[in-house]
Amino acid sequence: MEQDPDGDRRVPPDLRLVGLAVGAWLSALAGLRLPTGVVLLVATLAAVAAAVLGYRLVQRPVFALAGPGRVMVTVLLGVLCGSVATAVQLGVRDAGPIRDLADSRSRVTAELVVRDDPRTLAGVAGRPARYLLSARLRWLAGPDQTRRHVPARILVLAGDPAWRHLLPGQRLTTSGRLGAARGGDLTAAVLTVDTPPVLRGRPSWAQRLAGTLRAGLQQACAPLPREPGGLLPGLVVGDTSRLEPAVEADFRTTGMTHLTAVSGSNVAIVVGAVLLLARWARAGPWLAALLCAVALLGFVILARPSPSVVRAGTMGAIGLVALAVGRPRAALPALAGAVTVLVVIDPELAGDAGFALSVLATGGLLLLAPRWRDALRRRHVPAGLAEALAIPAAAQLACAPVLAGLSGTVSLVAVPANLLAVPAVAPATVLGVVAAVLSPVWPAGAQAIAWLGHWPAWWLVLVARHGARLPAGTLPWPDGVAGGVLLAALTVVLLVAGRHPVVRRLVAVVTAAVVVGALPVRLVATGWPPPGWVVVACAVGQGDTLVLPVGPGRAVVVDAGPDPTPVDRCLRRLGIRTVPLLVVSHFHADHVGGLDGVFRERTVGVVLVPPWPDPAEAREAVQRAAAAHRVPVTEIGPGWSHTTGAVLLTALGPPYPMRGTRSDPNNNSLVIRAEVAGVGILLTGDAETEEQRALLDRVPPGSLRADVLKLPHHGSAYQEWSFLGAVDPAVALVPVGVGNGYGHPNPGVLDRLARAGVRVLRTDRDGDLAVVRDGRGRLAVAVRGLPPGEGRGDR
Repeated sequence: MEQDPDGDRRVPPDLRLVGLAVGAWLSALAGLRLPTGVVLLVATLAAVAAAVLGYRLVQRPVFALAGPGRVMVTVLLGVLCGSVATAVQLGVRDAGPIRDLADSRSRVTAELVVRDDPRTLAGVAGRPARYLLSARLRWLAGPDQTRRHVPARILVLAGDPAWRHLLPGQRLTTSGRLGAARGGDLTAAVLTVDTPPVLRGRPSWAQRLAGTLRAGLQQACAPLPREPGGLLPGLVVGDTSRLEPAVEADFRTTGMTHLTAVSGSNVAIVVGAVLLLARWARAGPWLAALLCAVALLGFVILARPSPSVVRAGTMGAIGLVALAVGRPRAALPALAGAVTVLVVIDPELAGDAGFALSVLATGGLLLLAPRWRDALRRRHVPAGLAEALAIPAAAQLACAPVLAGLSGTVSLVAVPANLLAVPAVAPATVLGVVAAVLSPVWPAGAQAIAWLGHWPAWWLVLVARHGARLPAGTLPWPDGVAGGVLLAALTVVLLVAGRHPVVRRLVAVVTAAVVVGALPVRLVATGWPPPGWVVVACAVGQGDTLVLPVGPGRAVVVDAGPDPTPVDRCLRRLGIRTVPLLVVSHFHADHVGGLDGVFRERTVGVVLVPPWPDPAEAREAVQRAAAAHRVPVTEIGPGWSHTTGAVLLTALGPPYPMRGTRSDPNNNSLVIRAEVAGVGILLTGDAETEEQRALLDRVPPGSLRADVLKLPHHGSAYQEWSFLGAVDPAVALVPVGVGNGYGHPNPGVLDRLARAGVRVLRTDRDGDLAVVRDGRGRLAVAVRGLPPGEGRGDR
């Protein structure tokens, strides 16, 4: 509801085009996952139903269901538009020549036009960076050298660094192997190339200018601390290429992801700042409008004229016009019209999470925020505080279904986190824009402005970090489309039912009871880590991370998994702030890819590595990461022993350099026996049959005995049974990723261990695993469970 411009009377929001937008959006989203024939059938049925219902409304204008009938007609028209547009695009995607070449994995030559900024796929130490970019085909030539002109979309997976700096709109030719796409969008195929692109012409002036300004902003942010320096470009123009994975995860947990998606709020901040300056300078209305229009055009160029940015700019422009002519109610139809047009032009936007967050946040601000603000003011809440409370609450409620579908959780800290973020968003955005504009002409000044802007960005990082760490900050929720739709339905029901005072009081009482009853319990006893733990195997996906407690907040860490974020989160859960020893068993990516996660905000004493040099790239990456944090790297081998706190470590293998085996890096893994509070733990890295036999031959028999075994190589089939018999563990821990493509762990190995009376625990099923020694010296196990989005992957 909105205030009538002529008085205090409440008038309903203008929903005339909302049905059209919803119908187009949902039909396009469904059409991307359906065969083209089914999409055309839906379009035909929608056209017939709209014609029949529209005829009845015309013939009987006083028909009792005229209001709902009109809504249904607009929805059906939206379905018709969305279905037809999607079917046309699916026909291009599924064109015979491209599908045949992709199915046969043929080598092709193609001319492409880049559609978006390339994304770097690094994240794993020891592997060369890869670059992923979306492109539009101009022509394609297969082995027969016949050119086929099909304007389809493809993804390019490139290995040459020359692909990294391409700009949208750039035309090029390249050669590579064509493969099938995964489906669910308008991508016709995936082209894998290892050669640099051959450029044809130049991008448009707008794209070149945008590239210059965005690169200048990144350079201005380069000297800043990594977390706020990587966040600032995301806040300003949605450029998250340097955003730290931990910050991204914290933003997702606290419901702040929409801040890094370019939306109408970015436009409002930039244009609002220009308007304030124009008024301060006493500029006339026409000059002020002209300056705002220039600022709007400049922001669209800076943020890239992609469909979502154009939508945000269109919304900003129409909103300014609506306010100028005294018609604020026109903003919602403008949003619905922009959504309809953009989805019809590009149906793939219907499945884009950033587009959905942008639209929903804007819709929440238009529909819910004014009502909530006015309700708070009627209860004597000061005007400024009412705005500050209503705006983030409305945006978060509108975005919650999409966030729940993406993360599989519902954030309970999102509203307070977004409320705390409000004062910092506008200064960071304005200062970031100024830094970008100054960067081509005055780099030093741009760095100074970016330094000022990193302080509000740093505040946002702190809010997200501490919000993500709060006990009971998130609740598990079904992920995917089903989870999002379920939460959206519940939200609508609560909003409708919440109009009745009795329902509002009931919801308030239930919420208060849950908070008062559950939160203190979670604060006092979070349940993790369990008391008396002697080792924890972290759920980090398809990789290893083992943690041995040294003292309060201190632990030895063995291996770092494939990605920084999961290992960082596991160590956070355990409260580890100091790592006196970080042991790398060997240099495969699933053991060293997450090193930055161990270093993040922690003190590391020394990195211990094996003498085996391969893979060389990963070894160099480990040395670079340690050098960046000024941590020494030391090689260790058999006979090395060290005591730190209550942890005694002894290196048993490899007993000699293993060469010519099935996997030399695996079979030269450090094998370390740990003693923690009287519990023997054997940490085996990825040692396979050859190294296990060598240990049996060279190591005294009793030295291998242990109560807990980290099962070698994620429980693969390459096990020496006499070696496992010599260890004779009571508990076997298996760090392994959900749905990995390697067949780990081997069912036969697990069955044989179970028949021998060994308790087997797996991170892909149980999440973080802990072995506990109780007060009587007995061993027990505890599992944390696998939260949605953690420990998953099939690397």
